Amino acid sequence: MDFSGLLAQLLNGLAGASTLFLVAAGLSLIFGVTRIVNFAHGSFYMLGLFVAYSCVERLSGSLGFWPALALAPLAVGLLGAAVEVALLRRLYRAPELLQLLSTFALVLVIKDAALWLWGPEELFGPRAPGLEGAVDLLGRRFPAYDLFLIAVGPIVLLLLWLLLTRTRWGTLVRAATQDREMLGALGVNQAWLFTGVFALGALLAGLGGALQLPREPASLELDMLTIGAAFVVVVVGGMGSLPGAFVAALVIAELKAVCIWLGVVQIGPLQVAFPKLTLVVEFLVMAVVLVWRPWGLLGRPQAAARTPGASEQPLRPAGRAATAAWWALLAALALLPLAAGQGSYATVLLTDMAIAALFAASLHFILGPGGMHSFGHAAYFGLGAYGAALLVRWAGAPFGVVLVLAPLLAAAGALLYGWFCVRLSGVYLTMLTLAFAQITWAIAFQWDGVTGGSNGLTGVWPPEALAQGAGFYWLTLAVCAAGLYGLRRMLFAPLGWSLRAARDSAARAQAIGLDVRGTQWAAFTLAGLFAGLAGALAAYSKGGVAPDVLAVGKSVDALVMVLLGGMQTLAGPIVGAGAFTGLHDSVARGTEYWRALLGGAMLALVLLFPQGISGFAQAWQARAAMKRGAP
Repeated sequence: MDFSGLLAQLLNGLAGASTLFLVAAGLSLIFGVTRIVNFAHGSFYMLGLFVAYSCVERLSGSLGFWPALALAPLAVGLLGAAVEVALLRRLYRAPELLQLLSTFALVLVIKDAALWLWGPEELFGPRAPGLEGAVDLLGRRFPAYDLFLIAVGPIVLLLLWLLLTRTRWGTLVRAATQDREMLGALGVNQAWLFTGVFALGALLAGLGGALQLPREPASLELDMLTIGAAFVVVVVGGMGSLPGAFVAALVIAELKAVCIWLGVVQIGPLQVAFPKLTLVVEFLVMAVVLVWRPWGLLGRPQAAARTPGASEQPLRPAGRAATAAWWALLAALALLPLAAGQGSYATVLLTDMAIAALFAASLHFILGPGGMHSFGHAAYFGLGAYGAALLVRWAGAPFGVVLVLAPLLAAAGALLYGWFCVRLSGVYLTMLTLAFAQITWAIAFQWDGVTGGSNGLTGVWPPEALAQGAGFYWLTLAVCAAGLYGLRRMLFAPLGWSLRAARDSAARAQAIGLDVRGTQWAAFTLAGLFAGLAGALAAYSKGGVAPDVLAVGKSVDALVMVLLGGMQTLAGPIVGAGAFTGLHDSVARGTEYWRALLGGAMLALVLLFPQGISGFAQAWQARAAMKRGAP
């Protein structure tokens, strides 16, 4: 560790901060004006890199490098405008989670489009003409192109500041970030303003990707990697604040640079590998900022929109006919292995569906009745799965003991994280759950001695008596059915009524003597307990566990299941889990481009059945009943 090495790492951090700022600035603009949390923003970054590569190839190699840096962002910006007009314009008045689902579906479509156009291999671009070499800094060689990148961030920030403060369009954009409804009342065409902002945000993301052409290969995995980092920067800096995004990008990039420079440090008896903290430091910063100052370093608290959201439908206990139908379905599922064969693939698929239904229902418990939106529910599913694997591998615990203790570990995690999360609401709560989940994922990914690191843990199988035939399927079906019934009963217990009262009006619930935070904290912990139970069953079902069970994608899967089924019905998560798991399985086995088909199906469901499959069926039955009762 010397000063020249520190300087080199800090300069590397500045170069990375410029790119991160470009992506985060576009995301911040889009959220500030449209209030859409655009999950597809990382896909625009990825496309900027791929399109820049193709432009360089078509324009005769290095001679076309600099024109490619201009053409690629423009192409991505035009694509962003088309996406806004064709899809997002229909969803501005939809609930936030439906907007999230549609943009996540767009991620799947764009990924497979990139796979079809450029293939699965990583693509390496040429060096920048005129900036191929390096300069001497205190005896160290530093790439000249990285110095160029360091200058790009402040220049773009200055240009954006001039655009937003010195032009009429910029004035309208700033007004929209403050009060969209009033802007519309004054006669401003919000549709085209939103299109312009979305196109500008996509252009900035595409520019950030194109600028990385000489530094990193174009890869299909860049979309999810980038969107996580961009979310962190936007939240830490302040939602809708461009200077805040710039400051946050600098802070996070430089903290990572310092961690790399420190290397492995001996602190007393402990040996700390600081470079490993680069996976988690940004989410630690986000968690601290959200707890201390939820609206970010330079942001302001978000004003409540005047446009009313979708009204919450009351939950109703199942009638006799519905109860009989559920019992009949459960009996049919129990008898299925006898008809299809105990070793058939149907039992494997239905086992996955049952586990997914319990996982989705545990999220629905806090999402629908509780009104607490979570991006990090996979943390508790993963804690249950890892708890089961560790109890089997390191303690040799029997199956029954594992199914009791592993969910308790997940509940302990939810108890700890929930204490912080229930103090926030809206997008701040959502981002804090994401931060805690990513911290948990990073620990599991890097703690090789305990969790197995990136390889995970294997050798977790049910007892021999259950492994033979359909024994484990029947056990999973019984446990998941009992868990679903328990969650349902709690929603009609005093806890459930208090939870819905806190969701509908926290101030009134507090005024009549309800402990709002205590109720939400208890619900959060219970949701973690049942998610952990699903995770423990999943570990036995798959024979082990890997860090993927804690990743953002797993949390999004649960959200998709709840929204596909219908958030305002008790059957929604069960129907959604069955539909999502079955669709994923059938499409993935049928084509290489299964993500695009799955994303297209999700977009169709969002546009045609915004209340979800179960919600649509319930509304159709209600209309049919009204027609039958009409004179």
